[in-house]
Amino acid sequence: MASGWSKTWTFVDGAWREGNTPIMGPRTHAAWLGSSVFDGARAFEGVAPDLEAHFERVNNSAARMNLKPLVAVNEWIGLARDGWKRFDKNSELYIRPMYWAEQGGYFSVPPDPDSTRWCLCLYETPMPEPTGMSITLSPFRRPTIETMPVDAKAGCLYPNNGRALIEARARGFENALLCDMLGNVAELATANIFMVKDGVVLTPAPNNTFLNGITRQRVIRLLRDNGVAVNETALRYRDFETADEIFSSGNYAKVVPVIRIGERSLQPGPIYRKARELYWAFAHG
Repeated sequence: MASGWSKTWTFVDGAWREGNTPIMGPRTHAAWLGSSVFDGARAFEGVAPDLEAHFERVNNSAARMNLKPLVAVNEWIGLARDGWKRFDKNSELYIRPMYWAEQGGYFSVPPDPDSTRWCLCLYETPMPEPTGMSITLSPFRRPTIETMPVDAKAGCLYPNNGRALIEARARGFENALLCDMLGNVAELATANIFMVKDGVVLTPAPNNTFLNGITRQRVIRLLRDNGVAVNETALRYRDFETADEIFSSGNYAKVVPVIRIGERSLQPGPIYRKARELYWAFAHG
């Protein structure tokens, strides 16, 4: 296995291969014109919550990017469970299905759906400790559906989030809130965002500028089912600056508190703790 990579197994072209397996050449459409989609599920503590939903989403993302979703959801699940056996039982894994175009169509620019390829990659990556993060307002914004395929989990969307993280970290912050083109908060660079004010949870309403995350939807349902009011609405950065609590949801780290916004410090609050406890109980249930 290549130096620098954690333990990795990838199913591609009909077989499991160990390590960071090369899958693209210089003429592969996805390598130079961005026609790749992916998803990410998590395995930890012997569970893999919402695994089916992640595989359903990668198939939907493929169709929205003019790729062929060649793998049935139950086939994805079977492969994931087979791959999981190649790791220690206590390993914390990222489970990443992918589709991409090998060749282009007209003038090479759009992907040729008949050239769709796919793989499933599992690799060890620890669950981050929920110690909290610092956030700031990013100068970069989320695109609209008229300008980018924001209704898919497409690889071409992530360089924008990457530059937001680089800019925020240069100013001493760990993450950044990105707004949409109207100036409403959309999401963090790596996760969906929630705030609490006077006991009510508020979160940006999905408006075709960011993915309505699987973990986000799950957290909303769990909170509502347990008597917590959750409003999906338009929010500005100043709303977060005066919040009682802020926390994020995402597949990579699940539910994590924000402990600083700008120069203002926050403490992990009771609703954040409830959200995390409910999610862990769901995952193990």
